[in-house]
Amino acid sequence: MGGTFGTRCGLPAVLLYALYQETNPLSAHTQCPLRHFKVGTMTTCTPWLQCPEIRAEVRRVKLIGQGAVKKVYLSEWRGQKVALSILSSEQYTDDFLHGLSMLRALQSAHVVTLVGACEEDGVFVTEYHPLGSALTLDATLAQDRYRWRNSWHTRLQLAIDYVAFLVYLHSSPVGIRVICDSNDLHKTLSQFLLASEMRLLANDLDALPEVERGCRGVKCGHHELTGDFVAPEQLWPYGEDVQFSDGAMPGYDEKTDIWKIPDVTRFLLGNVLGSDVIHFHLFQIYTECKRKEPHMRPTALEVLSVYRSVYDSMIESQSQRVRDML
Repeated sequence: MGGTFGTRCGLPAVLLYALYQETNPLSAHTQCPLRHFKVGTMTTCTPWLQCPEIRAEVRRVKLIGQGAVKKVYLSEWRGQKVALSILSSEQYTDDFLHGLSMLRALQSAHVVTLVGACEEDGVFVTEYHPLGSALTLDATLAQDRYRWRNSWHTRLQLAIDYVAFLVYLHSSPVGIRVICDSNDLHKTLSQFLLASEMRLLANDLDALPEVERGCRGVKCGHHELTGDFVAPEQLWPYGEDVQFSDGAMPGYDEKTDIWKIPDVTRFLLGNVLGSDVIHFHLFQIYTECKRKEPHMRPTALEVLSVYRSVYDSMIESQSQRVRDML
């Protein structure tokens, strides 16, 4: 029986129900009061680090990431590994400070843990996740130590994490926010970290403009966007004969994030046993997400409800097969 179940499901039966219980990211956020943190092997919560502590106690180890806005260093603080983000250029100060303000305001089970910040030095510190961004998913799950997690359970849960973050973002404590650093799949995935317990955490929050109802909407940058990944309303609507003008480009809202959900989900699900069945069950919601008219697309909460329903039905189907084998 065990061999058959392992072949069909990719997981030992004893782990099935444990995985089913993983409905919320494992996070210290629920264990610490506001403006406090706990990372790594820490057993008690500590107030966010301020400038004096960061300057004196955070030691850089090596550069692990670099973008236009910031450089990220693996660092050490009192024996704990942390990530130190440093402003790359003063011309991106506004983006850097926006990202920091979002990191502070959106601390939750969906977002990487903030350890501290020093605005006057242009630095902030977050929890370190050694697996890096979601772009490493396939390579990570191919490693011996994680291969047993390369299942539809793990991958669908990651997709649920992604959509759950959109739900939080679209009804956040600081208004309706849109992911603007999402003009292609690679860029979108790079905004999220892959935690060692195989959960997604939003990490790069440098471009989350607010949608204010009754206003013109938001625009992701000042340049023309192209390609199939971005939503139709993000494309220049006046044809090739009319030169692009940022001032003439209409704004848009959070439904641009909904358009991208199927593409992100397909990457996260990969090509494992059961993924084709999941795609079949999600076909209708994919279609609704890809409606050209933004107002016709579902909300992130509606998508999340479908995803969780599919997860539950897949679990129940496998459980029934196990019972039939007994």
